[in-house]
Amino acid sequence: MEKLLKLGIPKGSLQNATINLFKNSGWKINVNGRSYFPDIDDDTIECALCRAQEMSINVQSGIIDAGLTGLDWVAEHESDVHVVCDLVYSKVSARPARWIIAVASDSPIETLEDLEGKTISTELVKFTKRFFKERNINVNVKFSWGATEAKIVSGLADAIVEITETESTIRAHNLKVIHEVMETNTQLIANKEAWKDSRKREKIEQIAMLLQAALVADKLVGIKMNVPKERIKEIVAKLPSLNGPTVAHLYESDWFAVEAVVETHLVRDLIPELLKIGAEGIIEYSLNKVL
Repeated sequence: MEKLLKLGIPKGSLQNATINLFKNSGWKINVNGRSYFPDIDDDTIECALCRAQEMSINVQSGIIDAGLTGLDWVAEHESDVHVVCDLVYSKVSARPARWIIAVASDSPIETLEDLEGKTISTELVKFTKRFFKERNINVNVKFSWGATEAKIVSGLADAIVEITETESTIRAHNLKVIHEVMETNTQLIANKEAWKDSRKREKIEQIAMLLQAALVADKLVGIKMNVPKERIKEIVAKLPSLNGPTVAHLYESDWFAVEAVVETHLVRDLIPELLKIGAEGIIEYSLNKVL
């Protein structure tokens, strides 16, 4: 079958999370060794590994029809692409990823204006230059090839612009945050010409819908239980559900089967409460997609 869509998979820190997300969405992607063209169990899609930093450039040029990358890298390159949807997922925590400005904890620098004439190290060079130019603050921005936090410790920079979720690495290098530059998340982006093609657009929209459904499901679980008739109203009142629980009579019994979808973080407290009230045979199960 003719390949309809060339899909970019971010190589690096987002790669495994992205492949797992596609798995939960219904697509199995297999990365073979050092190949930059993973296999996917969809004859209409051709996959290509691409660094997230370069994804929007390749999508804009049409080398890739659609791909996943961060809002930060779209902003860095001011890429002219169509943003299909946000895909908010994290490999570390539930907190959003943020680009921050940090300096040594004992530095006298406290404000953006204090950075006048200073050297800043970052991977986000173009965006950082625009950020300070818009504020009429003259700084020397240098590209960092990695280990950006260490640039301050080694005396190569007065400040850094770096991405963080928990700030644990920032604190570990004895740095302090003085300003948040931007909040970022993963996005599905498309080449504008590909988006105008009705067949490609339909495929991209299918991918977007199922990826988002998998992300919603990741925060939810299903629970089933058996409930005696005299306890049904009390237990149903305890269940936080999308649209209300499903309740059905058990065969030739005064008991009910109750099923609900609830937020994952509520289950650890909810199940003991349900048991105390009188629910029995409680089963918790994971969900792949919620539409």
